[in-house]
Amino acid sequence: MIKGLTLVRVASTSAIFDKLTRFFSALGFEPGKGWVEGASRGAPFLAPLGNLEFVEGMPPATPEILVEVTSLEAVHAIAQHWLEQNNSDPKSTQRISAIQPTHWKSRLFTVEPVPGISLAFWERENPLPEKPVAIEGDLTAEGMKFGIVVARWNAVITDRLLQGALDGLLRSGAKRDDLRIARVPGAWEIPAAARALAETKQVDAILTLGCLLRGETAHYEAIYTEVARGIGQSQQETGIPHAFGVLTCDTLEQALDRAGLKLGNKGFEAAIAAIEMVSIQRKIVTVTVTISTTGRS
Repeated sequence: MIKGLTLVRVASTSAIFDKLTRFFSALGFEPGKGWVEGASRGAPFLAPLGNLEFVEGMPPATPEILVEVTSLEAVHAIAQHWLEQNNSDPKSTQRISAIQPTHWKSRLFTVEPVPGISLAFWERENPLPEKPVAIEGDLTAEGMKFGIVVARWNAVITDRLLQGALDGLLRSGAKRDDLRIARVPGAWEIPAAARALAETKQVDAILTLGCLLRGETAHYEAIYTEVARGIGQSQQETGIPHAFGVLTCDTLEQALDRAGLKLGNKGFEAAIAAIEMVSIQRKIVTVTVTISTTGRS
């Protein structure tokens, strides 16, 4: 008989309502069907799994909303970046805690996207009890080298993507001397430059950044298809991870939203993905060598 569970939080002002919806959108929550009735409105966000839990003996300061995730470091980085971009108060970054272990075999951090509304994001130490933990990448870029291919076409967008990518890499521990930036005329030229960088074997991963607007060209689909195919082929044939940060939007407004205005910065997200893929590749190699050395099958 029970169909679903909805947790309601009332925003005291329109500004707080808008800020909360932007925060959850930036984290990748699936939006539900919103509603407007007179002076009231709602913006639901959906999750693939939900439950109601009653507990005893937990500290009173524990947030009422706990969100389970699978990539806690990535969520923490996105939340921290969002706080910096959406708050003029320099102390806003104090509203997010560091990731810390819990006594219930997990890791957790808390964040206040707006004062007075606190959320906790957590990740299990072992997402599959009684089974081996999956190999997952860390979000530490120390010692990694990256190539960045960025198109000059639609520079008002691609420059924002580049800044977001640099922010993500440097914030995660990469050194400026370990970054190689190649500027190409447009999105069409990105695959060739990415392939050339990959074949040098002097970078651990490549970020591809560009912007295609449907309204600017009649052969939008053809260009996008070839750009995506070329980047994917370069990744598969060279073995170097390529993070895809080429925006494909109908309008300039949509592109601006995805370049740091409302919906996060896809350059930043590409940087985080590149870091994680380098880490995963290194761990896979380490595990394979270990298995080969020990003779395990």
